[in-house]
Amino acid sequence: MKNIQNVLIFVFILVSYISSAQSKVVGTVLDGEFNEPMAFANILVKGTTKGTTSAFDGKYELELEAGTYTIVFSFVGYETQEISEVVVKPNEIVTLDIVLTTNSLDTVVITTSTKRNTENAVLSLQKQSVVVLDGLSAQAIRSSGASNVASAIKSVPGVSIQGGKYVYVRGLGDRYTKSILNGVDIPGLDPDRNTIQMDLFPTNILDNVIVLKSASAEYPADFTGGIVNVVTKDFPSKAEYTISLGTGYNPDMHFNNDYLSYTGSDTDLFGYDDGTRNLPIHRYQPIPGTFDDRLLLTSLTSRFQKELQAKRETSNMNFDFGFTLGNQYDIGDDKLGYQASFSYKNETTFYENRNDGAYIKDFSNAGNNELNAVLISNGSEGINNIILNGLVGLTYKTDLSKYKVNFLHIQNGESAAGFFDQGISEDKVGGGFEPLQKNSLTYTERAISNLQIGGSHRLGKAERAMDFNWVISPTFSKVMDKAHRITPLRESQNGNFIISPSSTTYPIQIWRNLIEENWAGKADFDKKLELFNRPANLKFGGAYTYKFRNFSIDDYTFFISGDDSFLFDGNPDNLLAPENLWTPTTDEGSHLVFGDQFNPNDAYKGEQRIGATYISAEFNLTERFKTVLGLRTELFNSYYTGRNNAKTFERELIIDEFDLFPSANLIYALNDKANLRTSYSRTTARPSFKEASVAQIFDPITNRLFIGNIDLVPTYVNNFDLRFERFGDDGQMFALSGFYKDFKDPIEQAFFLEAPTQLTVDNLGNAKVYGAEVEFRQRLGFIAESLNNLKLNVNVSVIKSELTMSDDEFEARNNAKRDGEVIDRERDLQGQAPYLINVGFDYNNSDIGFQTGIFYNVQGSTLETVGIGLVPDVYTQPFNSLNFTLSKSLGEKQRSTIDIKVNNILNDDRLSEFESFGAKNQLYSLRQPGTEFSLGYSYKF
Repeated sequence: MKNIQNVLIFVFILVSYISSAQSKVVGTVLDGEFNEPMAFANILVKGTTKGTTSAFDGKYELELEAGTYTIVFSFVGYETQEISEVVVKPNEIVTLDIVLTTNSLDTVVITTSTKRNTENAVLSLQKQSVVVLDGLSAQAIRSSGASNVASAIKSVPGVSIQGGKYVYVRGLGDRYTKSILNGVDIPGLDPDRNTIQMDLFPTNILDNVIVLKSASAEYPADFTGGIVNVVTKDFPSKAEYTISLGTGYNPDMHFNNDYLSYTGSDTDLFGYDDGTRNLPIHRYQPIPGTFDDRLLLTSLTSRFQKELQAKRETSNMNFDFGFTLGNQYDIGDDKLGYQASFSYKNETTFYENRNDGAYIKDFSNAGNNELNAVLISNGSEGINNIILNGLVGLTYKTDLSKYKVNFLHIQNGESAAGFFDQGISEDKVGGGFEPLQKNSLTYTERAISNLQIGGSHRLGKAERAMDFNWVISPTFSKVMDKAHRITPLRESQNGNFIISPSSTTYPIQIWRNLIEENWAGKADFDKKLELFNRPANLKFGGAYTYKFRNFSIDDYTFFISGDDSFLFDGNPDNLLAPENLWTPTTDEGSHLVFGDQFNPNDAYKGEQRIGATYISAEFNLTERFKTVLGLRTELFNSYYTGRNNAKTFERELIIDEFDLFPSANLIYALNDKANLRTSYSRTTARPSFKEASVAQIFDPITNRLFIGNIDLVPTYVNNFDLRFERFGDDGQMFALSGFYKDFKDPIEQAFFLEAPTQLTVDNLGNAKVYGAEVEFRQRLGFIAESLNNLKLNVNVSVIKSELTMSDDEFEARNNAKRDGEVIDRERDLQGQAPYLINVGFDYNNSDIGFQTGIFYNVQGSTLETVGIGLVPDVYTQPFNSLNFTLSKSLGEKQRSTIDIKVNNILNDDRLSEFESFGAKNQLYSLRQPGTEFSLGYSYKF
């Protein structure tokens, strides 16, 4: 009862506050010379005595009664701007951002609608930026109907999404893209990737997403395709409270009675395991044999998970909910603001036909072009994925300083159950197939916690002032594979199922643990000065990042001594049933394999240290010609601890590089709406902890083995960009870009020689990539005024990559070539798409709260894994993504909103295939995502 009273009191206070809230005009004043916040600009309401000045971060706030006003913005030496017809409605916030430019003291009168278009804000950022960039505003994200960053960002020119999670920029692979959060490095949750999964970020916490495509000295040097900067919301200008609910239905996946699952823990619903799946014995506990400590063997075996078979049940629909809170308060002359959000997503995926394969060329007959199967896997897999996301931010602002604390936590739990019919070649070249059945029960728990503490300060006053920004950001992440249970059984000629380690692995249970901490800090100084009798800007600063990773694997295998008839029916649950366990009395039954215990070869530790300094000068050679020259230095050290059968590494320094990364960005303003840009930069791509190692990591579902390469060296890239851009009104623009990239020692994923189930990474040669991008956003009002709310968005990228093979790869391909085949020294760069196409029609009428759109995205066939010798290349085939969204706000104040979405309207499949000269393409992997229909509702208090 007391809790109910407290809730009612809170609701009463909330409603009372909202009803008494005043109307405001808020925004940011920017210096048009440098696209930076302008401090102490004057903001006056014409014809009144009301006014204010912008703070050091350029932000201002005017409290006004409802009405129509003319607002004047001025600063000594800059053009004064009058914004007329500013309509202020009761209890509403009007956002008005202004750019002031120099060279005149005349007054410029502008008539404008006062609803600030946030898409225009991002376009203004693009126009004023010193680097080549593209952006996605919160408004554009809402228009696309995307629920997370991964779904939204693929509409950015040159950007594609792999696996629904990972961002590729300009078709370049994952390693050439860097993800940062509010300008600071944030590690990923997948040990196979260099960037964080973008589907983990809900759109309700975002201000915008910025993709930088050319480098500048103040940005990290370890990117080539682009830097994806996820910018979360700042505190709002008034109280904001929003709740949202949503659900999704996929006819191919939901309410399916054949869905596969198993019994998990009581807390799976919240994205983590409560300890049910913990390793049941100490990792250093020796496993005795049937001839040794006999009672101990039975005791240890009985502690392991006994449920091994995927169970049939009915699958559920997807659902999600979330809320955001935000407000600001006056504390004397200062302000204190907060922003908080929470989201929960529960997704159920069912691949009724999950297919995987491995193929090899005929080693005995070069005249046979067709590929021989080494592994064929067909089956079903059910996946339940839980994502919880919480963000809390606190900001304190004075006249000259702003302090901000942000805490973000993402919790992700993924439970999967599968049943697969497999065939594995006994001789590994396509002969003697053994029929297998494999049950798979897996659980992966991922978590990331990021804290950002930072400040922005104006040091000094007036012309001598300097801006100082700093941030410290620790991030702690973990990926825990808990009690992965893989039970392969071979079908014998008489139809009975048996354990056959000679043709496959033993039944196995696996625990994989990855713990990583990342400490990042940086300090930036920004000083305005005069150069060549014109305004100039000097930036300098430094950054330091420390990363530590601890990775280990515990795996335990099982066998049957004596009578194994209880397994003949193929039910893996019989394997560890209490009545079937080995005992000294019967001297037969299931038991752990003798000698199993933690193997140091299955673990490694890694450390990376990156110390950086930079200096950058921005100046105008002429009134219209802006130049930005910069130099960044980075000292990169990578240490490795681990061992294999040949060598032990004890915190060994495996990479030690001190590099200079120059950059130059030249911008010529053709007129007030058009720019011509060119840029040069040197960047790098470095191997991950897993890649630069001697680790061997086995995937028991696909039977594929990853083997690290301790001899990897960083990739270095020279980047050249040329771009013409023209900006129109109401979010319209046109841009044409060209780029060229020269790679030294690119790192690529490849098969081991003659081993189609073994993967590694290597520096396989030198490469170059060049291409063009075109983008336009055009409202159709030129056809008829009634169509002005309908906008066409098109961007197309055409890219060519050429890698010159190393001598070893070229020789291996020639030794395995087919009759009549000619091996070129050049091939595609791994991960590089030949083209990207994004097309969208978006209708948005904010007056009636109606928005709808249809969006199409496709990426060309892309080299996924490099073939070596007899193993052919694998190419990801184009996935045609066509999505529809509709949103309608209801009520006089449009506080309620209903969203309808349809994803993958074309019902396309995600397919990767082996491709070889003169041969029919053969399957590497196939997933059928189906078509999803979603319904959402949100309410703003």
